[in-house]
Amino acid sequence: MKIQLLALAVLIAIATACSAGSSTTQETTTTPQSNQLPQVQFMADSAYKYIQAQLDFGPRVPGTKAHNRCADYLVETLRSYGADTVLQQKTTVVAFNGDKLPINNIMARYNVSAPKRLLLVAHWDTRPWADAETDASKHSMPIPGANDGGSGVAVLLEIARNLGLNAPSVGVDMLFTDAEDYGNTGGDDNSWCLGTQYWVENMPYTPATMPVLGILLDIVGGIDAKFYREYFSEYYAPQVNDIIWAEAASAGFGDKFPNERRGAVTDDHVYINQAGIPCIDIIECANPATGSFPPTWHTLDDDINSIDRNSLKAVGQVVMNTIYKQK
Repeated sequence: MKIQLLALAVLIAIATACSAGSSTTQETTTTPQSNQLPQVQFMADSAYKYIQAQLDFGPRVPGTKAHNRCADYLVETLRSYGADTVLQQKTTVVAFNGDKLPINNIMARYNVSAPKRLLLVAHWDTRPWADAETDASKHSMPIPGANDGGSGVAVLLEIARNLGLNAPSVGVDMLFTDAEDYGNTGGDDNSWCLGTQYWVENMPYTPATMPVLGILLDIVGGIDAKFYREYFSEYYAPQVNDIIWAEAASAGFGDKFPNERRGAVTDDHVYINQAGIPCIDIIECANPATGSFPPTWHTLDDDINSIDRNSLKAVGQVVMNTIYKQK
């Protein structure tokens, strides 16, 4: 993702561009879980372990063995947590530098027969270059991606575990997007979020079955992180922001979710909004040390030591409460 500091007229002029390539879609189906009364407790320790599991594969850069192994892990874990259907949307996209990237957008669907649906999103790839390192000799090294990529995925996996145990009354789709972080810093905004740009051109929805709202989780595990109302989220989907920030206050996490608008971020939610799904981005984008993302962003310090269980708990509990309160 890329943080923006430009005027609103420029900020909202982001054209959706679909990258070319052959594609395949694979689907696996499991037996739905029976309906149970929800016991809504988000376990931060569990989410923390999901981050470590991702780190154990190594950097999840498209086209690498670690990337392939992590994809298998995500699919198998989502199946084991009772997803009705797990979809893999595979294609090849071309990055800004000409690299051809084999990507895999993964979607798990819960309560597929429900007419009302929510969309939860996180990118699962990691940046191939630590280009925010002060030492230029390290710029070509891939980042571990504990927070930037790993934290959002981990929160969704812990939510998935709960959905498998306690079926929600609404439908929930979890989208794990690929090639989000292969963009050109300081370059074309459309060089980011390549997996999502492809997905919005090939969504598994009709106009009648579109989710009523979307929630993107990105960089949600940082030390003492605070989550402000991100600029594009407020522009496109203020009503969804209202739901989340009201729930945060109600659940006792108002200190983690200050009710103020801050930085504008080019992230997956921009393209999802342009496709017609009102979607917000819960993201740390106003760190006091940097004015934007946390200091570990796009550095080799984005490892397990950059993760705060309290941040995972706040985000996970707020999102999970929101799901179970939807009717």
